[in-house]
Amino acid sequence: MNKRHPLGRLASTLGLLGALSLPLAAHAEGEISIAQQFGIGYLILDVVKDQGLIEKHGKEQGVDIKVDWRTISGATAMNEALLAGSLDIVSAGVPPMLTVWDRTKGRQNVKAVAALGSLPNYLLSNNPDVKTVKDLTDKDRIAVPAAGVGFQSRTLQIETAKLFGNDDFRRFDKISVSLPHPDATAALMSGGGEISAHFSSPPFQYQALENPKVHKLISSYDILGGPATFNVLYTTEKFHDENPKTYKAFYDALTEAAEIINADKAKAAETYIRVENSKLDATFVRKIVEDQENIFTVSPQQTFIYAEKLHELGVLKNKAESWKDYFFEEAHANPGS
Repeated sequence: MNKRHPLGRLASTLGLLGALSLPLAAHAEGEISIAQQFGIGYLILDVVKDQGLIEKHGKEQGVDIKVDWRTISGATAMNEALLAGSLDIVSAGVPPMLTVWDRTKGRQNVKAVAALGSLPNYLLSNNPDVKTVKDLTDKDRIAVPAAGVGFQSRTLQIETAKLFGNDDFRRFDKISVSLPHPDATAALMSGGGEISAHFSSPPFQYQALENPKVHKLISSYDILGGPATFNVLYTTEKFHDENPKTYKAFYDALTEAAEIINADKAKAAETYIRVENSKLDATFVRKIVEDQENIFTVSPQQTFIYAEKLHELGVLKNKAESWKDYFFEEAHANPGS
């Protein structure tokens, strides 16, 4: 398992809503700070970093770009950092991006830059009595990166609404615990602690399933009806508009990274191990990257399901008419949903 530990939540006394009123710091063209989380869902960024693709495309734009890479666990910390002006580009699941898009509409106007691929997330359990989502009880504890608000929690809320009705969509929030994927995986596999379930992501879910005591309850693909975008990158309108060359270089770097991965997935797996300093077996990682369920593309897939359902549940105040409402125009040239 990846041995790196998260930098933790950025120290801040500001809540998400408080940060909305803060002015963003001016940022000169040619500088960009990017934050990612843990897992193979961020492989596109790993390739961008490894091959210096932002710098490469910056030179094509006539700009020497200085890139600051950071690692943070959890969507809440990402959003706080973005709105406080501490980061230019952040990454998280589709629901956290939609939440900040909704709350900043008419202010900072946060929108998505690009998708980071469609990868299923598995809800796992080590409790033999829990075979389906309906079997979860108050005695269980579900580990997620950002309880109640992150990709995994929002996806579970959508499934919960299907099973128990819209009025009870937060049923499992009270038994959810915020924990980074590496720590949650270790807790689930060891057993004996309070964590009895984990809404996981690649590669951690595959690693956990090698333990005979761990089993899958449901996949995010099951909930959403097929392949769907896991993580996205997003930023403010200010950064997008005031740094056109840097932004273009970044978007072009993402596109090239996706092409590199799909051209040689074995090499991409090696890149993940090297960049993430992962202790996972190389054959194991290659198997995950080559799994047909895992699609590495910058084009969004089925993100609008979240926009519609979360608006229906009252999580989002603003109603999107299409996925293009919450993606910057550069992404519109590619197919999406």
